[in-house]
Amino acid sequence: MTAVDDFFAVYDALLDEWPVDVTPVDVPTRFGSTRVNVCGPESGAPLLLLPGGGATSTVWIANVAALARSHRVFAVDVMGDVGRSVNDGAPLRTALNLFEWLDAVLDHLGVNASAVVGHSYGAMIALAYTLHGSRRVDSLVLLDPTSCFAGMSPRYLLRAVPVLIRPTEKRQRSLIGWETAGAGVDPRWLGVSALGTAAFGRTALVVPPRPKAEALGRLTAHTAVVLAGGSRAHDPGRVAANVRRLLPSATVTTIPGATHHALPMTPAADVDAAILAAVAGR
Repeated sequence: MTAVDDFFAVYDALLDEWPVDVTPVDVPTRFGSTRVNVCGPESGAPLLLLPGGGATSTVWIANVAALARSHRVFAVDVMGDVGRSVNDGAPLRTALNLFEWLDAVLDHLGVNASAVVGHSYGAMIALAYTLHGSRRVDSLVLLDPTSCFAGMSPRYLLRAVPVLIRPTEKRQRSLIGWETAGAGVDPRWLGVSALGTAAFGRTALVVPPRPKAEALGRLTAHTAVVLAGGSRAHDPGRVAANVRRLLPSATVTTIPGATHHALPMTPAADVDAAILAAVAGR
């Protein structure tokens, strides 16, 4: 078996262990095929989940039971990143390409408007997509968003650079272990992330630019920011202060002790409560 085969095996095994019935859907776009793992009642309000970089949609395993009780959940593997989405069509080079890709996915799924939840890199995409003027975002939940309201920690970047330069399973495990102090991470998911890093190597992610203050001032979607109090990816206190200054209408919640890479898995109950409150407009 190849490294990619090993990754697909652990990915599929983890998806099989989701606590709800899930239907994998491969959505055709001009950029390639996008994997969306769908669960929850067909009549439920749409809830789009965008994972962090290298995390894949399987990272929501601890959250989907609560989220899918009343919502139709669409957990996406981001195009161009690790996962079962395949960028074998037009190249994905710019933020505008990302927005076009996301529009195409929602078009195919028949979703005109949705609550959007993004973690880390997924939060960057969600915020940029909303600021681009998308009317499809009813409400926006940003889980420990990186490079949206403040820069990343130099210590974290020093740890992350080796993974970016020469991605290996060992290096990915080391980075996540350091950031989380080894706590709160589902070992099954860690295997997916680590093997995905090794199998896919250096991914050329499209990174939307950090939003300017004037753009944030035009944001109209109901927005909630949920921060990991123990995040080593950035200074959560600084992020919270900047959100309150730049987006005074946003709800800011800090979960004490939570870490960047343990979200959204741990503490799942707190994360779920924050998401559900946000999409309900509370």
